[in-house]
Amino acid sequence: MIRGVAVVGMAAGAWGQGAVSLTVPPGPLLPATFGQWKAGGTPIANAGGLSLSTLSKAALEECGPQRSQVGDYVRNGQRIHVEAVQFGDRTGAFSAFTLAEQPGMKPMGALGANDAAGNGAILFTVGTSLVAVSPATAADAAGLKPLAEAMPKVFGNKGVAPLLPSLVLKDDLVKGSVRYAIGPETYAAQGGVLPANSLAWDKSAEAVTAQYAGERGQETMTLLLYPTPEIAGSIERAIESSLPGMGPQFAGAKVRREGELVVVASGSLSAEDAQRMVNTVHLRQQVSIDKEMGPEFHGQVRTTVSLLVNVLILSGVLMLAAIVLAVFLGGGRALVRVLQGKPAAAEVEFLSLHLSPQNKPAEFTRQD
Repeated sequence: MIRGVAVVGMAAGAWGQGAVSLTVPPGPLLPATFGQWKAGGTPIANAGGLSLSTLSKAALEECGPQRSQVGDYVRNGQRIHVEAVQFGDRTGAFSAFTLAEQPGMKPMGALGANDAAGNGAILFTVGTSLVAVSPATAADAAGLKPLAEAMPKVFGNKGVAPLLPSLVLKDDLVKGSVRYAIGPETYAAQGGVLPANSLAWDKSAEAVTAQYAGERGQETMTLLLYPTPEIAGSIERAIESSLPGMGPQFAGAKVRREGELVVVASGSLSAEDAQRMVNTVHLRQQVSIDKEMGPEFHGQVRTTVSLLVNVLILSGVLMLAAIVLAVFLGGGRALVRVLQGKPAAAEVEFLSLHLSPQNKPAEFTRQD
């Protein structure tokens, strides 16, 4: 069952001595109903093979969880179990999504910003929230769209998707193998191949691990992003110096840095193929605008448009007034001259400075 909690805080002191402050809690994370589903029924004992409660607590904490909620829903005798966790931003939600995603799950492209189905469950992100539904299959995605639409929306910087995962190469990429980490616990839990404690996480590092499989062999690509090229350069040198002692899978490994980005290719590919792979990845700057624009955004747009329209109207009125004033003054002056028996137009006297020669020209005498 879903339960809402209301919190009312009062300032310390007597009623007459201090002001009363009210803390309004956020709305429920999960809705009471969505589509034909209604909250209720007995909890499902074994909902499926995926549960957010079984994830590494230390890794999940690195993603910045804010609140969580679980609920059981019923529709025509069918029951599902829903788990939801809201994070501080979309970056944390996506990192938790890749932490929870299990081998064999396949993306659907039907729910939220990221989704995957498999192992008797559906996993997806909406805004800054991660949602797990079980038991469910890809065929149940259509019925879960109202749930995705009912989840809390996010605006501004918190809703911007992380840049680093968008740099992953698509050719020969193993579906569902992309893992995004923002801390050592998450990176280790996701199967990162580099030593987790040597990647300078205290300097706001981000890491993506992706698996590739093709005719030439299997490869693991690691992308590391840092705030400055100087930090990235020090990490690049540290990784290069440690490659010889990191095992057979790093025998042909290659490292490359581009600005704040460090790319590492390791696996069964030859050194030449690994070099070509790291040379293909490039850091690009992009500006993202989240699709979920709220009423505040639309209100600002309407205010701006209204202001521009009013400026145009005012400019038109002033121009019209200037024309009417010019016709009135010019026509009135001409009428007065005609009534006085003078021509309507007066001869304009050109101003002149009378700069006729006032000094005699200089005379030059020839001296023999």
